[in-house]
Parts: sequence; C-alpha cells; structure tokens
Amino acid sequence: MSGFRTLLYKEVLRFWKVGFQTVAAPVLTALLYLLIFAQVLESRVEVNDLPYTAFLIPGLIMMSVLQNAFANSSSSLIQAKVTGSIIFVLLPPISYGEFFLAYVGAAVLRGAMVSVGVLAVTVWFAPLQFAAPLWILAFVLIGGGIMGSLGMVAGIWADKFDQLAAFQNFLILPLTMLSGVFFSIHSLPSFWQKASHFNPVFYLIDGFRYGFFGVSDVSPFISLTVSAAFFLAVAAIALTLLRKGYKLRY
Repeated sequence: MSGFRTLLYKEVLRFWKVGFQTVAAPVLTALLYLLIFAQVLESRVEVNDLPYTAFLIPGLIMMSVLQNAFANSSSSLIQAKVTGSIIFVLLPPISYGEFFLAYVGAAVLRGAMVSVGVLAVTVWFAPLQFAAPLWILAFVLIGGGIMGSLGMVAGIWADKFDQLAAFQNFLILPLTMLSGVFFSIHSLPSFWQKASHFNPVFYLIDGFRYGFFGVSDVSPFISLTVSAAFFLAVAAIALTLLRKGYKLRY
C-alpha cells in the first residue's frame, strides 16, 4: 500500500498548501449563509420545535462537507489532465483501487476538516445537543465518500474546466440546495415532498441532523441504508472507469 500512502499524502498536501482557499473560504461562506438566513428567518420560522438557527447549522455543515469533498477530487483530476501531470500518477505501479482510495480519502479528509471549521464558527449562534455523535461521524464519512467518488467520476469524464463546472452547477448544486439544508421537506407541497425522497443528498442531510437533535423526517437507519447504497453505486462507477482507463490511459 505504499502507492496509496504516497498518493494520499500528495493529495492532502495539494489542498493543504492552499488551505486558506480550500478550508478557510468554505467556512466563511457557511458563516455568511448562517448570518443572512438566521437574521431574516429566526423570528419567523420554527422547524420540528427547533429554533431556525439551530435547525440550519447541521445542514450548512453537511452541505460544506459535500461540496468540498466533490471539489477536491474533481479539481485534482481535471487539473492533472489539463496540465498533463496525470502521467506521473499513471506511470508508477499503483493499482486502480489504491488510486481510488487515495483520492476519495483526501476528499473525505478535506470535507471533515471543513465541517470542523464550520461547526467551530457556528456553534456559538444556537444550542446544539449532539444527541448521537456516532451518527454525525457516520454521515460525515459516507457523505464525503459519496461526493469524493462522484468528483472522481466528474474529473475523469470532463476534458476541460467548463464541463466540470456544468457537472457541478447542474447536478451537485441542485441536489444540495433541494435536500432540506434550509427547510424541512414537510413545508413543501405534497408532490415535492415525495420528489425529495428520490434525492440521495436529502438522506445525508436528514441523517446528519438526527445526530444533533435526535429528530428527523425519516428513520436514520433508512438514511444510512440509502446513503450506503448510493456510495457503493458511485464507487463502482468510479472504479470501473479507473480500471478501464477511460479518458486517462487512452
């Protein structure tokens, strides 16, 4: 596993060298979301008997995890392809399994670091209960794994930055924004409530929020099962693309 360790170190060092951009900036973005929405809606909205600010914080944390995990693996691959430096990763005898684990591991680590940063700057705005810490950890890891894997798929598929941006703007962003980060799905019309259950990101947000307050729109076991199944599906696609060398070796 020396190839895995080396590649993981390289990927972690890549985003840590520009930590002000890759870690600090997302924390600031989440804080701005909180300040704006909490200021406008705190006195007007209460969700599941929770103050709106308390309800919002877990959603912002998970949203930051997902967006940054996706950005880490996808940007690394597309930069390597565009600059031609991908050849230095493909030439050594590194298996596609090690390749996958290193990129996804770095994505999960960046997402986790951002989550800690967002929690540190937002926990002062509302009381959080931490009802089930293991559920919080589980959904951070599996959420980062899903988006790290999906980022690999996007980075392999895309030939230029514009295509990667389209993938993020037309798939990742809508799935995240319509997942219940800023609202409970019970506030939606019946049709959109049912449609939300087909959004895999909804289960990540809902299960993660359960870890804080012990309440959720669906059972956390269902959320974990759906999230795990989605991770396995996306990981299988990424591993298949790596094994075939799609747009990498040929």
